[in-house]
Amino acid sequence: MFKSYLKATWRNLWKNKTYSFLNIFGLAIGIVCAGVIFLWVEDEVNFDSTHVKRNRLYALQANWDYEGNIRTFSSTPGLAGPAIKAEIPGIANTCRMTDFAPSLLFNIGEKAVYATGRYADASLFDMFTLPFVEGNAKTAFKDLYTMVITQKTAKRFFGDDKDIVGRRVKVDNRQEYVISGVLKDLPDNSSLQFDWLAPFEGYFQQKKEALSNWLSNSPYTYVELAPNADPAAINKKLYNFIEQKNPEAINHLFLFSMNDWRLRGNFENGKQVGGRITYVRMFSLIAWIILLIACINFMNLATARSEKRAREVGVRKVMGAGKRGLIAQFVSEALLMAIFSCVLAVLIIWIVLPAANALMGKNLTMGLQQPAHILALVLITLICGLVAGSYPSLYLSSFNPVAVLKGLNIKTGGAAFIRKGLVVLQFSVSIILIVCTVIIYQQIQHVKSRDLGFNRDHLLSIDLKANMLNNFRAIKQDLLNTGMVENVALSDQPTIYGGNNTSAFKWKGKPENSDILISTRLASSGFISTMGMQLIEGRDFNEANTDSTNVIITSSLAKMMGKGSALGKKIEAPSNNGTLFLTVTGVVKDYVYGDMYASPDPVLFYNMTQFGKIMYLRIKSTADPIKAVAAIEKVITSANPGYPFGYTFVDDQFNDMFQSEMLVSRLSRVFAGLAIIISCLGLFGLAAYTAERRTREIGIRKVLGASVAGITSLLSRDFLQLVIISCVVAFPLAWWAMSSWLQQYAYRVSIHWWVFLLAGITAIIISLLTISFQSVRAALANPVKSLKAE
Repeated sequence: MFKSYLKATWRNLWKNKTYSFLNIFGLAIGIVCAGVIFLWVEDEVNFDSTHVKRNRLYALQANWDYEGNIRTFSSTPGLAGPAIKAEIPGIANTCRMTDFAPSLLFNIGEKAVYATGRYADASLFDMFTLPFVEGNAKTAFKDLYTMVITQKTAKRFFGDDKDIVGRRVKVDNRQEYVISGVLKDLPDNSSLQFDWLAPFEGYFQQKKEALSNWLSNSPYTYVELAPNADPAAINKKLYNFIEQKNPEAINHLFLFSMNDWRLRGNFENGKQVGGRITYVRMFSLIAWIILLIACINFMNLATARSEKRAREVGVRKVMGAGKRGLIAQFVSEALLMAIFSCVLAVLIIWIVLPAANALMGKNLTMGLQQPAHILALVLITLICGLVAGSYPSLYLSSFNPVAVLKGLNIKTGGAAFIRKGLVVLQFSVSIILIVCTVIIYQQIQHVKSRDLGFNRDHLLSIDLKANMLNNFRAIKQDLLNTGMVENVALSDQPTIYGGNNTSAFKWKGKPENSDILISTRLASSGFISTMGMQLIEGRDFNEANTDSTNVIITSSLAKMMGKGSALGKKIEAPSNNGTLFLTVTGVVKDYVYGDMYASPDPVLFYNMTQFGKIMYLRIKSTADPIKAVAAIEKVITSANPGYPFGYTFVDDQFNDMFQSEMLVSRLSRVFAGLAIIISCLGLFGLAAYTAERRTREIGIRKVLGASVAGITSLLSRDFLQLVIISCVVAFPLAWWAMSSWLQQYAYRVSIHWWVFLLAGITAIIISLLTISFQSVRAALANPVKSLKAE
């Protein structure tokens, strides 16, 4: 029986090659889209899954209450980790770790290589799954100046050499470290990423004063709970833990599960409010929708061809075929086409996956050796085959054999209605995706074109190395002498990112017990002009006056200090020697940093060149950037021999802050395009069969004098009506979806009416072009041949 179905199916597919191609290719495109999305979703959902203790690992977070505005930060006091382990039952282990250390220079013989890493407690190796390929966890951090590196880093340092343990490297041309272990390379979908690890004790000795203060926060702290520990009970004990150590504390600790780090990492007013899980759900839904659109193509084309297959059904029924047998044959036909589509889809995925990885910033593989992936392909094939073949099989198998063989017209009213409904559904989804694509793009451009309060164009950032800080004045003059650099200044923090902050400042008129979070920056003379910030009143720092008590503040802080000019007003700041009185010498316009969608916190700039870590250079707008960078490199390498030249354009840093939004924007464009392509494939097929079914009518109309334009318009009218109905259905749904999406952004674009008009016109033009090919072809056909054939 199955062999008979297979032969009949193959014969039918081969006989109708165009119909078969449209269905197989349409389904294949749908499976490709769904397959790539599900690979991405799998990678996101399995983030950090390589860590065996994942379900018991937590990050220690802190909620800070600033006058009812609760902010969540990852940095914790340096004493917190050891203290909570010793004092709170249920905590099995803790580990302190720095955020990424600056890229350090490693000298290995004549080779000089930059690498980025972290300082961490030795307990890290017991808590996280970090397999050693050389060395072992017990002895890795036995000595202070030891270091563990990854396999990739080992290859960069030592090439193909073996027996890396015991080798020595010099860090920043100063301290020698001994390589005590080599770790297996970290998977891309791991939150922990580094080139090297060194003992936290070494970092603690450098920052002992700050790390020994319960009011100072710097490292990350990770917690491993005992197997039967209750996280809720431990959170209650953590809540006032810091306050018990220092009554002035306003931060409250809590546990943040490793299972949520990747997908649910957004906090608002101290509570989790989602994160990337939104995109995972959205893209998963889109994958199924595109698969559904591909299945709709099959149903539409199959029911449209009902008259072609009516005689076949009639003959089979007269020969004794039952309805169940006919249903089985048509479902088998759909399943076979789905199998062909799946095979074609696998081939296409294999071809496009490198480009998809570049688009998504991933390193995904098809993983056909994994049983789960094979099972997923089988399930998608079965679902597509059954969904696509369900209605056509029921519809075709219901034909009355007597009516069919007598040549009576088949009642297709119900089928035509369903077919039109499916076309409306297809194009509604396509129009929604077009609207979403445009609004997402608008939102990204809206933020990118936001007035940042400083000029990021032609601005270069260079990390200070070795003696660059001590020789800054000479280096600055050499850079200015190139004729390509407009200005140079130093800062202790990247301007575009968040940095240090405090609520300890006081001034005249500030309410008692008021906690206002203020960011602090240490800068050199000329910093304001180098950054292109707008000076509202007062002056920039200058080399003639290096008094560190002179400060510049942003306008929002100036407004908090009361009416009138802020110049000359005093700000009290706590210091190791008591209270430090600061004098406001300048006010700059607020600038955006950290969260590009939010209103920035006030900022206070100290005049402290000696703490500079980053050099900012503004290249003249008239200079060739390539030649300017080459000239800058010559100066920096001459002043700092032995250190490879490295730099970053602030504009690139700015663009990197929109990775998630850019991913959504790129993928939405791809999905919208695929949805339109699949919908147009179905529309193309429907138009072809409509023209074929009306061959005699077209011939008679031409004989009676109908024009090509008139016939084309006649054949296109019904389809265009369906697209217009799709617009009516899609517009409110798209508005609701985008309104909900935009709510997560404080700084967001408005939804304009013309976006919907543009999407509707685009859909109409695309559908008209698709239909017109078949309509014009039918209209140009020789009526004599058409009527003779009839």
